[in-house]
Amino acid sequence: MTPESVVLIGQEAIKITALMAAPLLGSALVVGLLIGMFQAATQIQEMTLSFIPKLAVMALALMMLGPWMIHLIVNFTERLFENIPALIG
Repeated sequence: MTPESVVLIGQEAIKITALMAAPLLGSALVVGLLIGMFQAATQIQEMTLSFIPKLAVMALALMMLGPWMIHLIVNFTERLFENIPALIG
C-alpha cells in the first residue's frame, strides 16, 4: 500500500462525506436564513423559533435523499473492499 493510494482513499472519503453532508447542511442554512429574515422583519427574537422548522426540513431532506446517500456510501465501501487485494500486494 503506497502513500499515494492512502491519500487517494482519504480524498475520496472526504469527497463522499462532503457530498453526503451538503444537502442537509444546505437545507438547514436556507431555512435558517429565511427564518432569520422573518424574525428580523417581525422583530421576534426567540432563539427556539428556528429549531423545529430546521429539524423538519432536515428530516424531509434525509427522507428524500437518504436512498442516494446510502447508495453512495455502500458503493464506496464495496469499491474499497474489492480493492483490498490490490492495496495489500
